[in-house]
Amino acid sequence: MPIVMKVAGLALDEKSHAPIVVLKDESGKRVLPIVIGLVEASAIAATLEGVEFPRPMTHDLMAALLKQLDATLEKVEVTDLISDTFYALMYVRRKRAGRPLTIDARPSDSIALALRTGAEITVHERVFEKISQAPEGSTPSPDDLSNLNDDVFGKYKM
Repeated sequence: MPIVMKVAGLALDEKSHAPIVVLKDESGKRVLPIVIGLVEASAIAATLEGVEFPRPMTHDLMAALLKQLDATLEKVEVTDLISDTFYALMYVRRKRAGRPLTIDARPSDSIALALRTGAEITVHERVFEKISQAPEGSTPSPDDLSNLNDDVFGKYKM
């Protein structure tokens, strides 16, 4: 069953200095940290900060393409965790179509596009189950981030 999440913020992994997007459910009890690329982190940060560029960036282009095709991004869902890699699906619906198209995508790209289009971000329950069983250090621990307020990313906030 999918759980609705919001982007709580961006941080840097203390050891690897890799960017992390932090998703949090509405109650704040469930937190999902996902290591992402620097380009995607920059795209997410720009949207969160309301930064506009003179020319369309990749995710802006994707949003414009959806609009021109008379399609909407209904939701994105982080669906699985396999060998330390998160998987996601984007659900895209054309105005005159029945079922939405499901498109395999990286969570980072999905989240960046969802932020630009206002689409819902969800995480499947099995992802939380797998994270709780993952060997220590293989993925950032949700326990390390679950009690964080939005303003406590400190020197690691992006």
